[in-house]
Amino acid sequence: MSTPTPTKYLYSKEHEWIELDGQTATIGITDYAQHALGDLVFVDLPAVGHHLEKGKAFAVVESVKSASEVFAPLDGEVVEINTTLRDAPELVNQDPYGKGWVAKIKLASDVGIKDLLSAAAYDTFTKRA
Repeated sequence: MSTPTPTKYLYSKEHEWIELDGQTATIGITDYAQHALGDLVFVDLPAVGHHLEKGKAFAVVESVKSASEVFAPLDGEVVEINTTLRDAPELVNQDPYGKGWVAKIKLASDVGIKDLLSAAAYDTFTKRA
């Protein structure tokens, strides 16, 4: 059973969550996405300094079922990655909104934030999927 969608985050239609803190955004994959993927066995992280473009893939998560790209929900530069995921990719399954975060970026601008979904809108979106 999925955990409730946390309301403090914003969400993309590609199933990433975003936590904004000033001009820094922490990004991870949602509980919905990690359930769909199954047990993760590998996470390919971006390099610090990598420039992200909204809508473009910046990481890959691999499960026992398949591999899936993680898409940038906003434009920005990677300032930190969750290196713990290299040795413990299962953290994404165990704690997707906490220890399972993927990357932190410095936002290039506020453009695109208004396109992200609230928790309620994301729940509605996933129910239609």
